[in-house]
Amino acid sequence: MACIKVDYDKCTGLGICESLAPEFFEVSDDGNLTLLEEEAGPDALDDVREAVAGCPTEALSLKE
Repeated sequence: MACIKVDYDKCTGLGICESLAPEFFEVSDDGNLTLLEEEAGPDALDDVREAVAGCPTEALSLKE
């Protein structure tokens, strides 16, 4: 299991994370990010890693 962390001060709500891992991230119409699951299991880890790497503001991190 890996723990997903969000720095909400850095998040701008672009939604790249949501498009890459929609079961973990949801961006509302007003641009606020909701973390749907705080931990990612082995089956979803690749998607979450891609979402973390794809965040342009580096608001996401993963602790494995």
